[in-house]
Amino acid sequence: MHLARKRFGQNFLKDDGVIHAIISIINPSADAQIIEVGPGLGALTLPLLNQVDHLDLLEIDRDLVAYWRAKHIPGIDIIEGDALQFDFVNWATNSKKIPTQTRRRLIVGNLPYNISSPLLFHLLTVAPFIDEQVFMLQAEVVARMVAVDGGAEFSRLSVMLQARYHLEQVLEVPPTAFEPQPKVNSAVVRMIPRQQFSLNTDEWRALEKIVAAAFSQRRKMLRTNLQGYSERLALSEAELKLRAQDIPVTRYIEWACRLAQLQ
Repeated sequence: MHLARKRFGQNFLKDDGVIHAIISIINPSADAQIIEVGPGLGALTLPLLNQVDHLDLLEIDRDLVAYWRAKHIPGIDIIEGDALQFDFVNWATNSKKIPTQTRRRLIVGNLPYNISSPLLFHLLTVAPFIDEQVFMLQAEVVARMVAVDGGAEFSRLSVMLQARYHLEQVLEVPPTAFEPQPKVNSAVVRMIPRQQFSLNTDEWRALEKIVAAAFSQRRKMLRTNLQGYSERLALSEAELKLRAQDIPVTRYIEWACRLAQLQ
């Protein structure tokens, strides 16, 4: 019996109702190209495999890698590695398992809560090459992901992810759905890359800089946080009196495009 390891943030999903709901949300076609991050003991893996021809599993825990490899389950490939270092772009663009060009590409999983934010930022690199991401995360993180401007939960994470994806919280999950039980509530979020996304590399880097500066001191007005950018961005007096959480995503994108043109 595999014991959950705290250093890997392992909490294994066990609630059949929640499992069924998540599989229904993912709803893959048989030829879908899917990678599951952190399969654990297979709560989502085996139900998914009932619906798809092939499934890739990305796992960092060597014991769990050995556990899956010992099973020799047809249709499953086990990849041992750290999701924070894994080349998701290469996975999405160079898979030889399913040659059909029309297949949907999905990344799914019950993500370790201790690395959720850095992993979400790491996954931004693969957004142009996939169709959807469906993740279980700490409910507090999902709340920040989908938060709207003007609210206390609206953050750097909100802006950067909403600039690149359509986000929707699709399910709430209580601690009792896991073994061992986490001390926090969980939620499932659907992330669909925006098809109309048009920021080039310079504009995206400018967005990263502006958003990081704006949220560097949440209680401070933009007059302070964006003092190094205010003239180039031609911020109005009204905007200078606002805080970072009061600015909509579209305005941050406008600023980024302007800054990139001036550099």
